[in-house]
Amino acid sequence: MLATTSTIPGFSPLPPTSYELPSTPFPSTTTAAPTDAIEASVFPSVFTITPQNGFLPTADPLVSLPAEYKVLDEILEEMPLEKRDGSAGLLKDGKFGGVVDSESVRKEGERWEKAVTAERDVRVLTALFRDLTFAASAYLLEPCDLSFRLTKDYGYGRPLLPRQIAVPLHIVSTKLGAKPFMEYAQSYALYNYMKRDASKGLEYENLDLIRRFSGCQDERGFVVTHVTMVAHSGNQVSSILSALDAAAQNSRSDFTQALKRLLSTMETINAEMETMWTKSRPGGYTHFRTFIMGTKNQPMFPHGVVYEGVSPTPTFYRGESGANDSIIPSLDNFLEVTRYMPQNPLTEILRDFRSYRPGDHRQWVAWLERRASEVGVRDYALQDAESAVLYLSLLDQTRAFRHRHWNFTKEYILKHSSHPTATGGSPIVSWLPNQLKTVLEQMENVAQRVEGMEMPGSTRLILEELAERATTQRRVLEREVLRMRGEVEAGRFEGAELRQ
Repeated sequence: MLATTSTIPGFSPLPPTSYELPSTPFPSTTTAAPTDAIEASVFPSVFTITPQNGFLPTADPLVSLPAEYKVLDEILEEMPLEKRDGSAGLLKDGKFGGVVDSESVRKEGERWEKAVTAERDVRVLTALFRDLTFAASAYLLEPCDLSFRLTKDYGYGRPLLPRQIAVPLHIVSTKLGAKPFMEYAQSYALYNYMKRDASKGLEYENLDLIRRFSGCQDERGFVVTHVTMVAHSGNQVSSILSALDAAAQNSRSDFTQALKRLLSTMETINAEMETMWTKSRPGGYTHFRTFIMGTKNQPMFPHGVVYEGVSPTPTFYRGESGANDSIIPSLDNFLEVTRYMPQNPLTEILRDFRSYRPGDHRQWVAWLERRASEVGVRDYALQDAESAVLYLSLLDQTRAFRHRHWNFTKEYILKHSSHPTATGGSPIVSWLPNQLKTVLEQMENVAQRVEGMEMPGSTRLILEELAERATTQRRVLEREVLRMRGEVEAGRFEGAELRQ
């Protein structure tokens, strides 16, 4: 049995649950991962991780803001390129910035500062973080969207975020222990869905977006598919905790069963991810991609962004990215893949991404990396043929996830833009292959290590199939990346070959 604990240092108390958490304490937020001096949240989190909700919020996102923020609510409803009624919104003709800069909104900003300073409801604070980051990104990147629609070049963004957005956002983000910029979980995706029918679940057909940039169905499909994937993360958390406990207690049968449950969950998540192709068309991604860009490592913000009323020092933040999701980092750390990542700038980006997520997620990912190493998950799995092939199959699920993400990158981005940097500020051509290649190499290494073990014929067939897949895909990936890098260095890479 896992030891019972009612509270975990650095975590808010969990809601009643029949599942017991591990006795090993989670780390504090400030030591969980590189956070660029982010302070720990002074409030309980809506992103407390349990085997029930996984990485989703513990309660459905707050859809509407309280009355004192009515003007902000109204502005955001008027903001999208296409509003809910089908008419053109403020971003369509570049009118959003003018509205934000108006005297009336500046006066509202003074009231917002006082209101957010007094606010203590964590659901309201998280909804405010979502909405203020939407307003900030729309304001800063509106010129880039206009430029891209006209010239296919992003031009330059606005270098200053006005006080009426900057100061309330700074206050809210400080309370939540977050960076004052749009992120995947607390902004664009995991706290941005609403149920069409409150009595139903998190099925795709029952979900819509609270805030939108483009307003198109491709944007809804893009975000909601991420939500429906993460809806299965509770099973991932539960299976990982069971496997860790079983390995620590040398219970081979319990460990094997936990790996089987985890494998089934990852297969479900990958199947859900595959539906992205039909729910969000590749050609529609550019309609909203501009607005989820960051200010770090982006040519649109060569001097960063100053937050008026906060500090005269320019800021640089990564943009929203699916790389901020905790599903794959959790699997990486559980399988002890992270320690095999090459020591290079691309891996440093991977670790930096960990700071762009809720504090509870940062704590979990960091704790899991340490705990898996302490227990010795990899070595324990490879001592038994059945466990070893299950471990290899889980590596294959990581491979499938990353390979699909790489295919998305080629189809959704490289065919439609020559911009060399992803929304999160990573180099498009080399960043994803950095992680994917590591997984493929580890699959080959594991297969070689266990090929001499005795195992049933059916299990050996799985082993051989996975080993061959890894070797073939690694060779293809290396040739592909080498070609693309050569084109980039020669100044010839514009996705032209992919567009044919």
